[in-house]
Amino acid sequence: MSLFSGEPRPITDARYALLASRWNPRIVDALIDGALCALREHGVADAAIDLVRVPGAWEIPQAAAKLAHAGGCAAIIALGCVVRGDTRHYEHVADGCAQGLMRIALEHRVPVLNGVLAVERHEDAQARAGGARGNKGEEVALAALEMVTLWRQL
Repeated sequence: MSLFSGEPRPITDARYALLASRWNPRIVDALIDGALCALREHGVADAAIDLVRVPGAWEIPQAAAKLAHAGGCAAIIALGCVVRGDTRHYEHVADGCAQGLMRIALEHRVPVLNGVLAVERHEDAQARAGGARGNKGEEVALAALEMVTLWRQL
């Protein structure tokens, strides 16, 4: 028998941190909008949502670690976009960000959701930021609600 049905339910006393890169602003702003809409649609008040901006995806795990260490966030939702270029910089940033976020989640025992797009082309990012392939910001916000509910039940 399962403890959790999988339906996201807002926890009214929970705070959610949206941690977003300023790099690729058109894409990231669409991810933020998707996350905010999902949280609001599930009853999370604006006063329970903190938006923290950082320069780029490389800085997201650093800020997530600071937020997790400070406590007070039931979940941290990371939003950003890394587009492959002509150098290995893409691999360093995308992989380092993903690995850093997972490490923070495990070390601090707080849900850290990875909504940082790692794409080949800008068109791929547009498709995943409110385009033909949905909105990754919305998806990770729904996952955050589900994880917070699960954490409270375990």
